[in-house]
Amino acid sequence: MKPIKSLIILLLIAVTSYSCTSDSNSDANDFVDLEARVETDIPYGNHESQTYDIYLPADRDIDTKTLILVHGGGWTSGDKADMDDFVKLIQKDLPNLAILNMNYRLADTSSEVYPMQINDITAVVNQFNTNLSDYQISSDFGFIGTSAGAHLAMLWSYTFNDDQQAKMVCSIVGPTNFTDPEYLENVNSEALLLLTQVYGLDLNTDFLEKVSPYHQVTENAPPTILFYGGKDDLVPSTQGAQLQSKLQDLGVMHEYTLYPEAGHGWDGLELLDTWSKLKVFIGANLE
Repeated sequence: MKPIKSLIILLLIAVTSYSCTSDSNSDANDFVDLEARVETDIPYGNHESQTYDIYLPADRDIDTKTLILVHGGGWTSGDKADMDDFVKLIQKDLPNLAILNMNYRLADTSSEVYPMQINDITAVVNQFNTNLSDYQISSDFGFIGTSAGAHLAMLWSYTFNDDQQAKMVCSIVGPTNFTDPEYLENVNSEALLLLTQVYGLDLNTDFLEKVSPYHQVTENAPPTILFYGGKDDLVPSTQGAQLQSKLQDLGVMHEYTLYPEAGHGWDGLELLDTWSKLKVFIGANLE
């Protein structure tokens, strides 16, 4: 799942030549401008992995929204540092947004993925809400998740978004449906191996549906944008197509892009296309 980070670096380089800055014509005496603020490794729990970084833009106010970034790594590895290049892209092209880049507890032989990692997202959101007056921003946010992080972001947005704070969610190669035959019937697939390593060998349908965004999504889901590769060995391409069909049936605003020749990540024009579409989607639903 590591190719995504290197591809984002290429995108960052590619878009640099197209970036621009804007000037404000406002009289500085009309209001007091807030300075940009960055805090790293803020604890939100007792475990060493329960930390996040927050990037607050200059001139923010109570209408400033936040993007929460959730890294991938097969639920067992990865770090918020893997999303740092997303941070740079957002700061460059969407400078009016705050950014929260989170770590979460990783699964191992002594811990369970569910609900541990979903609980971590809830804990981050709760602490975020507690600090709103200090951060001086809106309570509204959106998610960008990659791979396993996209699965977690979707599952939280569809199942635990009780106060409708999540206004959008982006999945880049995130698993959506663990009852998909592409997972369960292909005994030689890397996807099934990863699934059994994380959730155990005794997988039952009720549990798999409980942890599948596809089975949990309702008509109240936030707008969703999906990106998948047609030759992905880890996340079957059917995952995006099935969720896209379900969102359409439910009448949920969404966009879906499949890159037929791409795997678990992509570069070049396809990567530029991803960021271009994602920027527009964020602008329409969060800014």
